Amino acid sequence: MTLGTCAIALLRGVNVGGRNKLPMAALRRVLEENGCTGVRTYIQSGNVVLRSPVPKADLGAQLERVIDEHFDIATPVLVRTAEEWAHYVQSNPFTEEADGNAGHVALVLSVDAPDPTALEALAKAATLGERVELRGDALWIHFAGGIGRSKLTPALLDRHVGSPTTARNWRTVLKLHDLAQEVAAGD
Repeated sequence: MTLGTCAIALLRGVNVGGRNKLPMAALRRVLEENGCTGVRTYIQSGNVVLRSPVPKADLGAQLERVIDEHFDIATPVLVRTAEEWAHYVQSNPFTEEADGNAGHVALVLSVDAPDPTALEALAKAATLGERVELRGDALWIHFAGGIGRSKLTPALLDRHVGSPTTARNWRTVLKLHDLAQEVAAGD
């Protein structure tokens, strides 16, 4: 039996503000019952590392269906391979800033590739010294004044990027990278 592709699945908007409650232990169990192996979760905000025989192109939709069927939560699931994730780790333009405060640097991924005009629009909306860079299919944002006060909200990101987005801070990006290496190695 093949181990399948090692992937990182990011669930958008679960366990945030008392909405879309999704216990991670139950999610791991359901994903394993649906053919995933090596399932690991990180914190309660919808970060999953797993192996699946389902091709990456179809995995997000399958996970969305399973989550909706078992937990009655309709949420976008963004999927990236372990190799793609390693590339994100290498392409962070704000590593120096992240060394000082990992919570102020975020990787923003979207369901579809970002609209070509997104970078310019987001730069105009950045009013607290935020800096935005596009690297491949990923946006990186340095929230100099902190994420909580920024006008670069999820709704604004979605609107300018052109599809649903989800963000993870640098600490989470690194932890998911470590977990993906473990899962890919068959640990």
